[in-house]
Amino acid sequence: MSKFSILVLNGPNLNLLGKREPTIYGHLTLEDINKMLEDEAKKLNVRLFCVQSNHEGVLVDSIHNALNHHQGILINAGAYTHTSVAIRDALAGVAIPVVEVHLSNIYRREEFRHHSYIASIAIGQISGFGAESYRLGLQALVTELNKVL
Repeated sequence: MSKFSILVLNGPNLNLLGKREPTIYGHLTLEDINKMLEDEAKKLNVRLFCVQSNHEGVLVDSIHNALNHHQGILINAGAYTHTSVAIRDALAGVAIPVVEVHLSNIYRREEFRHHSYIASIAIGQISGFGAESYRLGLQALVTELNKVL
């Protein structure tokens, strides 16, 4: 039996990975990343539930529904990272440990990407390592959950 259940949330435009600006986001698709995460989850003895939406409300609802179902959240909120107080408040409201990930290094990009509404309530943030950011984020989240649960 799996030790933890982890909700993996992906925000707007991440469904276009592999096609959208591959020089920034790489050539892997979201399905490739989810497969890589599933393989890592097996090694870590955790279950994953992956959700992608281009709609802020769907992401907020998924966060609310995580309460009493998931012990951790791994999130790449995409552009909502820099704009969504609603996603930040939902994460704070459910008080489930969260790790924020990004494919690109958001601090080496446009100025508006340097601010994250999620960072202040997250355990940590991993960015700039492409798809590897997700794997590293999952490992970090499970390490932290093992300390507290």
